[in-house]
Parts: sequence; structure tokens; C-alpha cells
Amino acid sequence: MQDFLNRVYLHNTIQDYLIAAGIILIGSLLITIFRKSVLSRLRAWTENTHTRFDNFVVSSFSRFGIPALHIIVIYIGLNYLKFTALANRILIIATTVAITFLVIRFITSSLVLLIRSYFRRRYPDTNYTNEVSAISLIINIIVWMIGLGFLFDNMGYDLTAIIAGLGIGGIAVALAAQNILGDLFNYFVIFLDRPFEVGDSIAVGDKNGTIEHIGVKTTRLRSLTGEQLIIANSDLTSSRIHNYKRQERRRVDFTLGVAYETSTENLKAIPGLLRDIISEHELVAFDRAHFASYGESALNFTVVYNVLTSDFNQHMDLKQTINLRIFEAFAARGIEFAYPTRKLYVVSEQQQENQPQRYN
Repeated sequence: MQDFLNRVYLHNTIQDYLIAAGIILIGSLLITIFRKSVLSRLRAWTENTHTRFDNFVVSSFSRFGIPALHIIVIYIGLNYLKFTALANRILIIATTVAITFLVIRFITSSLVLLIRSYFRRRYPDTNYTNEVSAISLIINIIVWMIGLGFLFDNMGYDLTAIIAGLGIGGIAVALAAQNILGDLFNYFVIFLDRPFEVGDSIAVGDKNGTIEHIGVKTTRLRSLTGEQLIIANSDLTSSRIHNYKRQERRRVDFTLGVAYETSTENLKAIPGLLRDIISEHELVAFDRAHFASYGESALNFTVVYNVLTSDFNQHMDLKQTINLRIFEAFAARGIEFAYPTRKLYVVSEQQQENQPQRYN
């Protein structure tokens, strides 16, 4: 039996192979027992807690820690054996690549979770799926580039030449896709500054509509006439945007003209009458009403009030109600609205003859 165990194959005895296999099997068995007994109980316990951090820790260890332990056990078992320099090099590289992959996945998952938690607390009533997906993509690219850089550096490669080559290629790609990259960066400007959100009614130049989708390159609006407007993010960030949804109040400023035949008593009563009519409504804040000027055919009153709502239909309903009440109140007091008029004076021929002659 001892002779059989002492037989040498590929620089290792059968006993060495059995010990290496035993290390791997026993280590894997212990890891499996730990995962099914301890880790499963911890997962059940975290489901009943009020925080999500412990759920993330247990879930991350199950996804990345357990595979890493298996890789370490396999490496320890194989490292017990004697291999050639090339085989040892391959073993080290394979282990390093596997561990680096798991570490990168753990870091990206942790960062994405933090971002989701931040948005969940900051914007609890907003759908932030598109924003988180875009940021997750950027995070994955950055972390993977850094992780691969460390990996190549540990493997003995010269990163200077690689970075120089990537820099030249990156400049070429940036020049070729500068418009796309500009829209991408402006997407993050919109995302971080949040001048508008999906569902907001905005006006950009002579175009207006409701935001339907904020994409990585373009933003889509549904216009009042029904068609869809597609605007590049760069155009939006460089334009002046009117966001009507965030309008807390709507100002109404108009001029009211009454006839010159209106009595002095009614002229004095009109400002107070207008104030009483406008103040009847809870969502309307009266500002002022004054006898402002003498017009060509009217005595002009300026009226200003604010409708305390951003809803346009409600604003128009209140404005209509106030206008009707003004019309009714003026009619009840016999106050006539002015309209353009002209007075024509006719002089007869006899009157002209009776007028005295003037000589210079």
C-alpha cells in the first residue's frame, strides 16, 4: 500500500494528490455546511429586521464570499502539489483573475445599492429606474477599468503603454462621438440638477409639452397638439426652460374700462367692489385695483390678483367665475363698460352765419 502511495506522477506522489483532494473536499464540505446552516439562519433572521443593510451583507457574502472561499480552498489544495513554473504561473493568474472578478462585482453591487438607497430616501415618490441604470453603467465601467488595471499590474504588464494606447483611442472616439458624449453628460446634468421631471409641463423656446421620457441622449415631450417632440439633452440644458408644473401661483393682470358717463359715486365704489368679488374665493389672493388712467373712450381701472394653484384648468375656471361676477355686479349698479366711441357735433348753416366774423 505504501508503495502505491509513493508512486510519482508529474512530480507528485499519489499521497500528495490524495492530500490535495482531501483539502479541497473537506474545505468545500465545511463551506457548504456553513452556507446551509449558519448563513441560511442569518438570512432568515435579517428578513425580520427593519434595516436592509444586514440583508445586503448576508446576501453579498452568499453571492461573493462563498465562491471566494471555494476558490481559496481550491488554490490551497492545488498549491500543496508541485508543479512546473508555467503551471504555477497559470494557477496564480487564474486565482487572481477569479478573486478580482468577485471583488469588482462586490464593489459595483455595493455602490449601486448605495445609490438606490439614496434615491429611495431623496425621491420616494419618483421613478428613478432610468437614472440608476445609467449611473450603474458608468460605475461598472469605471470600477472594471480600475480593477483590470490593478490586475494587469499585478500580472507584471506595463500599464503605461496600455494607458497611452487607450488615451489615444479615447481621444479619437471622443472626437467622433462628441455630440453623443455631450448629450450623455447633459443627461447627468439634468439628472443631478433636476430642472424638470417626467410629468412636468415645460416650454422650451416656442415649443411646449409634457415630459414623457428622459433618455441618455434625448428627452421626449408630448405637445399640446398631440405630437411627440424629441429634443437633444444638450439643446435643453442650453435653453431657457419654463416649468409650469412648479408654478405655485398664476398672476392675473388686466385693465377694465368703464364709460365716461359713470357717476363719481360708482367710480369710487369700483375698487372696493372688485376687491370684494376677487376675495370671495379661497384660492385667489387679491393684490390691487385702482382707477389708473383716462383713456380715449374709457376710464381705466387696473386689476391684479393671484390664483394660488398651478393647475391651468382650475386657474381658468376661477378667472371665468370672477369675470362673470364682475359683469353681474356692474350690471346691478348700472355701471356700463366702455367701448370705442366718437361724438360728432353737427353745426347748421344758420349757426355758421350767426357766428361773428373774425379778422386778423
